[in-house]
Amino acid sequence: MYGFLPYWEVDKTIAAHLRSTDLTTLALFSVTNNRKGAIDSKQNGYRRITGEIGAQVIREARERGVRVDLVFTSFGRARNDGFFGDLALQGATIASLVALVEELGLDGINVDVEGLDPALVPAYGAFVGRLREALVAADQSDELSVSTSGNVLGAGMAAAAATAGVDRIFLMGYDYRVAGSEPGATSPLDRRDGDERDLQWSLDLYQAFGVPAELTLLGLPLYGRMWPVTGPELGAPSTGPGVVWVPRRNLDILEDPAIVPVRDEIEVVELYALLRAKSGALTGPSATPLPPPSNTPAGSGGAAAASPGSWRAVYVDSPETLGPKLALANDRGLAGAGFWAIGYERGLPGYTELINRFAAGQPME
Repeated sequence: MYGFLPYWEVDKTIAAHLRSTDLTTLALFSVTNNRKGAIDSKQNGYRRITGEIGAQVIREARERGVRVDLVFTSFGRARNDGFFGDLALQGATIASLVALVEELGLDGINVDVEGLDPALVPAYGAFVGRLREALVAADQSDELSVSTSGNVLGAGMAAAAATAGVDRIFLMGYDYRVAGSEPGATSPLDRRDGDERDLQWSLDLYQAFGVPAELTLLGLPLYGRMWPVTGPELGAPSTGPGVVWVPRRNLDILEDPAIVPVRDEIEVVELYALLRAKSGALTGPSATPLPPPSNTPAGSGGAAAASPGSWRAVYVDSPETLGPKLALANDRGLAGAGFWAIGYERGLPGYTELINRFAAGQPME
């Protein structure tokens, strides 16, 4: 069980939360390099990881026998064009990363490169191989993992990383829908809209590219997305872009007994159909999907008669919908699974228990 901890979740309560979460590896997100190849110490990620709470998180994880990885990120086409075209910069960055891992007493590095020109995949693979060689030379017990997307480019990067000898490949099985997508699951088990891209498609793609299942971790989301939509029904079209929706920041909705989600049995995700009041507050109109506003007689009143622009649709995974997706990792013979991001589920029942059941090898439903 591999869990990413983003720096913005590193606060006074995170250490206690981690004590109850049975992770095999905790990945601290993230650090990056500056133009000279040194670790950019001005970034918030570096400051949180190397700060007092970060030190506590690392110390307590090691005491529990949890491995701790340092996440190295390089995002954006222009940045990556420069980085993967400059061997000297890569070499300096490798030295800086290995030194920081040793300084903090960590167990490895996770490389998360996003926004890469496909022509640079071989250069990416070569970088990953050199980084692993330097990492293991410093400490033979250290490991290198990579995070790669669930699309064709991601599969190509995963295959290059596998050839370079990485220890784990974290398939980012989320963001199948983004801000400009029509509403639906961030991590669909199947697709309601007929698109072929879902978790099974990505795993088949990785297999076709020769990525070993025994190295692959299925990454799943602890977040969802919210769109303005035309109505409360399942699959209602959007009227604007979606935004990331983090469970722990919406406890008022998730803990309200009057707001009951509807299960999409095809994509395997929860739908919360919400109404935005004039005050901006979101409320739940019903425990079941309502008919679209066009089906409501004029002047009849009721929630379904609300202005189309007032509806919000939240598609988010619950412990119950994540179970079958974790089972997929077992069914496909993968090395395990993981989540982006630990901390997003704080204060909510079921998520931590689900993670602990999977880590204990119990059957997933």
